[in-house]
Amino acid sequence: MKKQLRVGVIGVGYLGRFHALIYSRLPNVKLVGVADLDAVRAAEVAVEVGCVAFGDPLALLGLVDAVSVVVPTSVHLDVARPYLQQGVHMLLEKPMAQDMHRASEILQLAEASGAMLQIGHLERFNAGIMELAKRIDTPRFIEAQRMGGFSERATDVDVVSDLMIHDIDIILSLVASDLSDVRAVGARVLSEHVDIANARLEFINGTVANVVASRVSDRTTRRIRVFQPRCYLSLDFVTQTLDIAAPVASEDVQRPEIRRERVAVEPVKPLDREIEAFVHCVRRRERPLVDGAVGLKALEVALRVRKCIGA
Repeated sequence: MKKQLRVGVIGVGYLGRFHALIYSRLPNVKLVGVADLDAVRAAEVAVEVGCVAFGDPLALLGLVDAVSVVVPTSVHLDVARPYLQQGVHMLLEKPMAQDMHRASEILQLAEASGAMLQIGHLERFNAGIMELAKRIDTPRFIEAQRMGGFSERATDVDVVSDLMIHDIDIILSLVASDLSDVRAVGARVLSEHVDIANARLEFINGTVANVVASRVSDRTTRRIRVFQPRCYLSLDFVTQTLDIAAPVASEDVQRPEIRRERVAVEPVKPLDREIEAFVHCVRRRERPLVDGAVGLKALEVALRVRKCIGA
């Protein structure tokens, strides 16, 4: 029998609660406890998942082998530092930190202690994205849209850090080239931070990506389109459908026929898959799909976008 992996969750707000629920259902995983400065909230979630509640984020030190950190970005480094120093494996929610200096320190702490560090870019575990990635060869133009209504839960960060960074990370994973230029515009609408933004990412190999993120739209749109030689792919995150169009040569006509295919992707909850992958990597000592270096790169580009906007 496998040894039980002792885990904990720090920060059990809206998203952290789901982390705790998923860990509580995994085989050979013992959810030791949840910690939150809101002791009442911690107690409520602890009862729900059957573990111990703590009001101090440091209370899990020495009790766990791995931890999810689901706290505000501004305190990521402060919360992560003591755990990483003791070699505790960590799933750290995105964005990695509020600036490159703090994010780099988080990565250095993990590397120094040998702790596994995974960043919570959960869209990389979206079944549709995983299916799309298999079919991408040489993307030339990418268009990503991530738009939805306003949520009070995200008013402490701008739309680039909250939403656009998901698509930035996906695009960086699809394009095998470094960036040559970043341009962006954005505006504040309902909060003190930028609520709608558009960015153009240009890569050295000639690939161009146009990314739109909004949290002030009246309908939810989450889509990515990829154009590559002799193929067009469009993924709808909401319906989990992948549409593919490709020309097929025919001797009977001058222009090639456009053959269309719709791939129905079997839906899988990305957060479940992300946490399962984290546990797997910790057990096998394998490099996470979205490790600290990947998270750092996505943050760097997001910060360049924010700088262009003046956010």
